[in-house]
Amino acid sequence: MYQTTLSPRVSETDGVGHINNTTLPVWFEAARNPLFSLFTPDHDFAKWKMVIIKTTLEFVKQIYFGTDVEVRVWVKRIGNSSLELYEELYQNGEVCAKNAVTYVNYNLAEQKSEKIPEAIRAELEKHLYV
Repeated sequence: MYQTTLSPRVSETDGVGHINNTTLPVWFEAARNPLFSLFTPDHDFAKWKMVIIKTTLEFVKQIYFGTDVEVRVWVKRIGNSSLELYEELYQNGEVCAKNAVTYVNYNLAEQKSEKIPEAIRAELEKHLYV
């Protein structure tokens, strides 16, 4: 499992007093930085590999400004060229949101998916959701 702690910002708080629902996809993506580094170590967008093809976000509890959140990311499934992640966001030790996201290892220059390399697959397997 990958873990990231984030501090909610005032600008992410909406008029109802909780973190706006448009903020959570950004937070979940921020927690995927270690995965992005596996596929594109130099973070060069011209060589970027991870292309999102599906995401499903479930809101469980409201999230508030003033208390850090923790995002946990697991690898749920590793395919030939794709991987599915399962993610949870916690505040005060409680699950506030769940997300599932699917990425494809994609070659931008050739405009086609590529097999996930064995070295990356081995690292991903260390973070499997069981």
